[in-house]
Amino acid sequence: MAQDGLRASDQLLDQEQLNTALSGQIIEFYDGSKSRFDVNGRYGYTYTDDSPVWAGDYHFGDDGQVCVDFDNGSSRCDLMVFSNERLTLITTDGTRFPVRNQSVAPN
Repeated sequence: MAQDGLRASDQLLDQEQLNTALSGQIIEFYDGSKSRFDVNGRYGYTYTDDSPVWAGDYHFGDDGQVCVDFDNGSSRCDLMVFSNERLTLITTDGTRFPVRNQSVAPN
């Protein structure tokens, strides 16, 4: 369930914290979509397990930004914060997507 905006209680993450939290991980959101952050800098996003993969390269900013340069030429940067001990993605329009589950990405 998406909610809106950055909150005063949100903790922005620096590059090291983002790397520790996301690199080598698959994060699943409550809508069933998944983001995969391979340790080699590759990224993949799927709406469902059998949907096409939106692939690209990711990098982290010091201000909590997670940026992806997609293979199709598009790019985007979103915020990743800790909110009440839970990772939460906040898109540029302010929509919040709490992380439901996190697991290690297979090699």
